[in-house]
This record gives sequence, structure tokens and C-alpha cells, in this order.
Amino acid sequence: MRIVFMGTPDFAAPVLTEIVEHGHQVAAVYTRAPKPGGRRGLELTPSPVHVAAERLGLEVLTPQTLRGEEAAATLRRFAPEAVVVVAYGLILPKAILDAPEQGCLNLHASLLPRWRGAAPIQRAIMAGDVETGVMVMRMEEGLDTGPVALTERIAIGPEETAGEIHDQLAAAGAALMPCALDALERGELAFTPQATEGVTYAHKIDKAEARIDWAKPARAVHDLIRGLSPFPGAFFEADLGKGRERVKILRARIVKGSGAPGAVLDNALTIACGEGAIGLLEVQRSGKAPMKAEDFLRGAKLGARAFLSETDAGSH
Repeated sequence: MRIVFMGTPDFAAPVLTEIVEHGHQVAAVYTRAPKPGGRRGLELTPSPVHVAAERLGLEVLTPQTLRGEEAAATLRRFAPEAVVVVAYGLILPKAILDAPEQGCLNLHASLLPRWRGAAPIQRAIMAGDVETGVMVMRMEEGLDTGPVALTERIAIGPEETAGEIHDQLAAAGAALMPCALDALERGELAFTPQATEGVTYAHKIDKAEARIDWAKPARAVHDLIRGLSPFPGAFFEADLGKGRERVKILRARIVKGSGAPGAVLDNALTIACGEGAIGLLEVQRSGKAPMKAEDFLRGAKLGARAFLSETDAGSH
């Protein structure tokens, strides 16, 4: 099929590659404009999809918006039979949705109607879900409301992080979307309306949510850590010998233990929660690379009876 691809992050790049390798003709690739990066933010860094498209020799467009007749006219000039959208980052207005003959297909990283919206992988793990997946759906004007054609499910292991589930879903999606295009080309892609019950929204992660509330049960704290690892990273603040410092927890486990929420229970970084405790396995200090808990302890003055947040320290 002749398609236009729209996507931006590393989740979308393998989907583009597989579509091309499957023999479909990609007339153009839309992605978000390069962002400042490098050591001082002076270099413009293209998106992962931009990089993949250039490697594949495809034309790349980086519009700031898709609203207006000019944007729709530009898309129509590529004469796509379908548009494939994977984590693009811009809203597609009706004129864009209506432009391709076969409509716009979206690859969404959840089991719709659960977790419509911007952060489905993180929200699923933060909520303690044991299963997720990717779905190919036909786009409508509503937020992830369109009918679904194909689904690939995966289990969420009790210790798996958002980064690990992201990679599994990216691989599953890269295999699923070419199959959808093959079926669409044959006229055999059937769509089923989403259920009206069980709708949840995966709102964008707010920075304030990443701060760990040690008063919550260990399971909730553990799921927050998994859901925000490796980015943006659930964090606590503590005095490590040179003033208060923010530390991200990238990996932890639920362990036995009890105490005042936020209290360090031993010299192996067992931290008390409102119910139960967690043991820290991998952390990241400000401006430093991720490190194992034992390496963190060598450079941080943090003994038993310390508290990992000012609020908890002042309330017990």
C-alpha cells in the first residue's frame, strides 16, 4: 500500500522500518521537529523516527501543526491510501483524518478502552495491571475512541519496568502494523467498536506524581517505581552528607519490614512504607549514572534511622 507515516519516539521507529521491509510504499514521514540537545542544548537532535526515515531514504516533514487547509492539501499531494500514526504527538484534525481513502490507522499501547491517552504504558504499571498490549485502531476525532482491528497481548511481570514493557510492546507493534496493512490492502481488515465500559484515561505524567509517598503501601510504591522507570523516575529526597539531594529509584523489590513511613530500616536500604517495606536495588543520584544500591551506599552517608523525605522526618 502507499502510505504516509506519522510518528516521533523510539517506540514508533521499528514500526516504520518493518512497514518498509514488508514492501509497503511510504510516500512521506511526518515527525516532530528536532529539539535542542547536546551538552549545552545548542545542537538540534532529530527524533528517532526522523533518523530512521533518513536511513531509509524517505522524505521527512516536521510541521508545527496539521490544522488548516494547507496542511491537508500537503498530505493529499502524497496521495496516501492510508496514514499510519504511532505516537506522533500532534492532533490530527478531521481534514487530515478524512484525507486518505482507507483512513488513518493508529497503533496504541494499551488494551483499549483501558488507558486511552498519552501515557498508557506507565499508567498500566502504576495501577498494578498484570496485562497490556498493542492495538491497531481506526482513528476518529475522539481521543483513542475508534474501532479496533488487531490486538497483541503481553503479560506484565511483577518486577517489570515501564522501559522493559515499552520495548516488548514496540516489538509487538512493529510486527502487528504490517499485518494490518496487508489485510487492509486485501480488503480483509475488520473493525470492532470499543466497549463502552471499562474506559480509563492515561493522562500525561505530572512531575509531582514522581515524588514517592512513603505513607502508601509497599505494593503501591513498588508499582510507582516500576511505572516511572527509567523515565522520569520516581524519586525521594534526603541529606546524603552534602545537603538535601534528589535520588531516583529505578528498581526495587517488596520485602519484609515495618516502621515509620520513609524510615531506613537497615544498612541494606530497606525502606519502610505505610504498609510493608521495599528494598532499593538500583538508584540514580542527581547528575550521575544509574548505580546499584551497594555502590550508592559507598558514596552516601545514609544510615539506619534516617528518613528519606523531609515531610516524613518532621512527622515522626
